[in-house]
Amino acid sequence: MTYVAPQKPAQLANFAFAGSDNNAAPWLSELRFKAREEARRRGYPSNKEEAWRFTNIGPIAKASFRIAKGNNQTDVSPYSLGSDAAIELVFVNGHFSSRLSKIDRLPPEVTIGSLRDAIEAEHPIVQDTLAHYARFTVSPSSGTPGDGRGLSAKFEANPFVAFNTAFIHDGAFIHLPSHTEIDGPIHLLFVSTTTNGAGELIACSHPRVLVVAENHVTATLVESYVGAEGQTYFTNAVTEMVIGDECHIDHCKLNQESRSAFHVATMQVEVGRQTQFISQSATTGGKITRNDLNVSLNGEYAEATLNGLVVISGDQHCDNHTLLAHEKAHCPSHELYKHVLDSHASGVFKGKIYVRQDAQKTDSKQTSKSLLLSDDASMNSQPALEIHADDVKCTHGSTIGPVDEEMVFYLRSRGVALEAARHLLTYAFAADVTRRIKVEPVRRRLEDFIASQHGLPLDLRITDLGAADDKAR
Repeated sequence: MTYVAPQKPAQLANFAFAGSDNNAAPWLSELRFKAREEARRRGYPSNKEEAWRFTNIGPIAKASFRIAKGNNQTDVSPYSLGSDAAIELVFVNGHFSSRLSKIDRLPPEVTIGSLRDAIEAEHPIVQDTLAHYARFTVSPSSGTPGDGRGLSAKFEANPFVAFNTAFIHDGAFIHLPSHTEIDGPIHLLFVSTTTNGAGELIACSHPRVLVVAENHVTATLVESYVGAEGQTYFTNAVTEMVIGDECHIDHCKLNQESRSAFHVATMQVEVGRQTQFISQSATTGGKITRNDLNVSLNGEYAEATLNGLVVISGDQHCDNHTLLAHEKAHCPSHELYKHVLDSHASGVFKGKIYVRQDAQKTDSKQTSKSLLLSDDASMNSQPALEIHADDVKCTHGSTIGPVDEEMVFYLRSRGVALEAARHLLTYAFAADVTRRIKVEPVRRRLEDFIASQHGLPLDLRITDLGAADDKAR
């Protein structure tokens, strides 16, 4: 069906544009220009579109923004992974801060640093890769559903990717050559510090992350998005990951934005042959959050695991869209997303497993579970399968409900108070995801947050990393 854009004012007029750098390379200027034109043509999505049906971005569409400035004097110690991180890149309001970052343990031949610096240094991988995967337009020759070529265009044409690309200025660039092994996590810390400016303009940043891992690479990557509570700002992030053959990449994303902030993120991952990709995503902050995670298994025997946790309350809203695209044969995938919603919070999960015709012997499982702690909380869950092969095993399931009263009764019969019993069950429900996170400081931070929300001891830990669950699968 052809999309006809409604009549709207030029959306880029809502931004104090900062992407018209006269000194930029011609290819980057052209990329920005095309993205600006697409952003103007496309405009903001509305809830009349299926992909945005349950998410009202009116507060974003009606606001006016200014590009936030960097601040090298920011105290990032509350958010840092400290000595637990092998490398830590700090971005304040989307701008890289070398003073606040830690890159002294960088192995030879590895490039980890500012995307802006890599562009200025004319790094060839940047030009050949940037915006080639997280695309913002639909190509007329991209094919038809089921032929394996129309998939990317159908799911990557996110209007917020066009906004991000139009404002590409800085971010992280990571190039890991073949046979690289990073001991310890690479931490990308994005800190927002500014509040509303003059004329009620809202601070905005468009961070971009580009990760290229060649063959036989082992690494752990953590993206943290944080901000002081009470601040109103907008983070529009895009991450592109291109992973070669026989790699092991563990990726964690932690959203601890202000509960008054807006957070929109798109992540596109291309996975090579016999590569294992693990994604752990957690959202506790943000007034309006939208996460799009698209993973393409583009080599035989590639494997993907997507786990997600959302713990929100008040009037917070979180929308998670995932796509697991099985392009080649013999590729298993596992997906588990859990939502804990309290007060008037609302959540959305829309996950899709796509199996193209050549992807025989696919084994994929998708599970969505949601816990509603209030009668006013709401959840919309839409797991889906689209299968064009005949020798596959794909399952999906979804459950939504309150705390199990039989379990509450069991705990009470053993001397646990009513509220404590419910809090413990809530903690255990979320811990099914947190215990699978192998980056200890990230897992600890999430467990402390959940415990503090429910009046539980901060030293409460469920330390099983899910090894038994993995073997069972």
